[in-house]
Amino acid sequence: MIRRLALLASAGLLLAGCGSGGFDGVYNMALPGGADLGDRPYAVKVRFKDVLDLVPQAGVKVDDVPVGRVDRIDLAADGWTAEVTVLVNGGVKLPANAIAKLRQSALLGEKYVELAKPAEGREEGTLVDGATIPVDRTNRNPEVEEVFGALSMLLNGGGIAQLQNISRELNAALEGNEPEIRSLLTNLNTLVGELDGHKTEITRALDGINRLGGTLDAQRDRITGVLDDLEPGLKVLSEQRTQLVTLLQSLDALSDVAVDTVNRSKDDIVADLKALTPTLRKLVEAGTNLPNALELLLTYPFPDSAVDGIKGDYTNLYADIDLNLGNVVDNLGRSRQSPLPSLPGIDGNAPSLPLPLPNLPLPGVGSSTGLGDLLGGLLGGGRR
Repeated sequence: MIRRLALLASAGLLLAGCGSGGFDGVYNMALPGGADLGDRPYAVKVRFKDVLDLVPQAGVKVDDVPVGRVDRIDLAADGWTAEVTVLVNGGVKLPANAIAKLRQSALLGEKYVELAKPAEGREEGTLVDGATIPVDRTNRNPEVEEVFGALSMLLNGGGIAQLQNISRELNAALEGNEPEIRSLLTNLNTLVGELDGHKTEITRALDGINRLGGTLDAQRDRITGVLDDLEPGLKVLSEQRTQLVTLLQSLDALSDVAVDTVNRSKDDIVADLKALTPTLRKLVEAGTNLPNALELLLTYPFPDSAVDGIKGDYTNLYADIDLNLGNVVDNLGRSRQSPLPSLPGIDGNAPSLPLPLPNLPLPGVGSSTGLGDLLGGLLGGGRR
């Protein structure tokens, strides 16, 4: 009986202690061990979306070395995040943009806060007393309960139960098609090999597309202007769509008429072309003579070489005159029509004239001048 009374009294004292101070009093009790905070620790506020079962007095580590402890856990001013106040040894120097992570010492171990530096080369300033690490620089690891819960959902409500059906349907699809499947895999292997062999060209093509994209991006304003300027033209085409359709229909009808005309006149066209064959052949045979004749046609009766003789407003004329009386008379005698048919003793077909000749009057010449005087003058004699 006395032992039971003692146990009830102890339980009552324990409940009284918890009621007077609450759990905060228990959390604030000094625990043996822990990190050395030094003489001048500094406080840092860390905001987490979820602190899970983190409690005050939990450890604070840097590179797995204890450097402080969790002082308090409160609700942040936004009402959605947790604000954890940690005390850190004053000798620990961290950058102002340090990050915080909620870690677990073992699979079922205690939670602690890990402070770390940001990515290399991005350190800024120094973490001081009263600083705050925002939510975007904090995270937490998944809980064991969460992992098992996701696994349970996968096994119970996921597609694991359908694996047997999937395997059975896959076997049914492949059964009897082994040669085709083998050929498909062989072709796929060849395709992958070809792609791997041309990876340099593919990379070069992608680089070219990248450069083209950069050029187009640099010309964005001009392209935008061109597209904006095309809008009025497209609007006009849209408004004249009926006329364009009518035009195309008319062209279609015209083409039908043209084809019918050509078909009907085909024989005549072929006959005309055949009739032109001799003319075209003669033109080909003329060769270079035709262009030369056309050149002379424009300057007749003077050839192109006559231009060399023109000096300003006059031209030089070079002529060879044969004054041999025998040749002149001989030429006159060979003519079909005699120039002196009325002269007695001179026949139009006579090869020569007898000398000396009488002084006969000549047409167009004075009565005192006769043929004998004219020929005598030509021979060096004549009337004196």
